[in-house]
Amino acid sequence: MTKSTFKLTKARLPITGLASLMAAMLLLAGSPGAAANGDQPAPAAAEVKIDNFSFGPVALTVAAGTTVTWTNRDDIPHTVVSTDGAFKSKVLDTDEKFSYKFAKAGTFAYFCSIHPKMTGKVVVR
Repeated sequence: MTKSTFKLTKARLPITGLASLMAAMLLLAGSPGAAANGDQPAPAAAEVKIDNFSFGPVALTVAAGTTVTWTNRDDIPHTVVSTDGAFKSKVLDTDEKFSYKFAKAGTFAYFCSIHPKMTGKVVVR
């Protein structure tokens, strides 16, 4: 190895290390696990599928602050209506969705107003 080659290689080492460090920082900043605004956890979410004249799962337990989304996977329209009036969807055609954020603890029973034998509940802790 000549003297000039050694200097060039030695000079590249800090730049390569700095470039690797910057690349790692950019990857971490854009990763889903990185908190964009402090250590705030992502909002919780849960799903209920409407299919074959039933809600699935029939009973769902979530933490307060969770948004539940119902998706109609059936061939016919359905609704999602709480028995206590807390929430009410429009008529949902196939693949349409309805979401509701459960802010406080409690048990929220619901049904389909078109097919009242279809029932479910969300337990919020």
